[in-house]
Amino acid sequence: MIVTHHREKLINAIIYFATHTKCCGKTKLLKLLYFLDFSYFKQTGKSVTGLDYFAWQMGPVPRELFEELSEGMKPDLLAAIHDLPKEGFQQIRPKKKFDERFFSKKETELLENLAFVFKDAKADAMVESTHLKNEPWDKTLKQKGEYKQIDYMLAVDSEIASLPYDEAKERMQERSEMYKIFGVG
Repeated sequence: MIVTHHREKLINAIIYFATHTKCCGKTKLLKLLYFLDFSYFKQTGKSVTGLDYFAWQMGPVPRELFEELSEGMKPDLLAAIHDLPKEGFQQIRPKKKFDERFFSKKETELLENLAFVFKDAKADAMVESTHLKNEPWDKTLKQKGEYKQIDYMLAVDSEIASLPYDEAKERMQERSEMYKIFGVG
């Protein structure tokens, strides 16, 4: 199994959130990853984990990770966190320590900020916070419908902290071309 840089970042982000927040079950984790990726994209034009998110009824969901957590984890993830119970609350419990080598300073600060803000939040509050009007999930659900992929470009807006739309689009295209040529993102 080939482990990519994005995969290492994903696994370590999971470990970080499981270690630094309370009641970090599957739903809360998926929402934290959404905030991590879309907040970082808004600032830089790229995501942290490389996950694709879809507009499900209960909010944005990285479908591939959801399925992996639900149906059987790959060996690298299984080495990092404990199996999740099939029934009831699915607490994410790390087996390994967080490895900050995979993250930039800006990414690490965002992980820390999100863990601080949502430390005590329960899953239902996390769901509610992803359902805000005119945010990427809401726009996708209204414009494309349920189960459709959420475009990262929807995170870019007129706020000062946001990267200009054209620049974000150009960075996205460059990364896509690099991935096609070199197999890296």
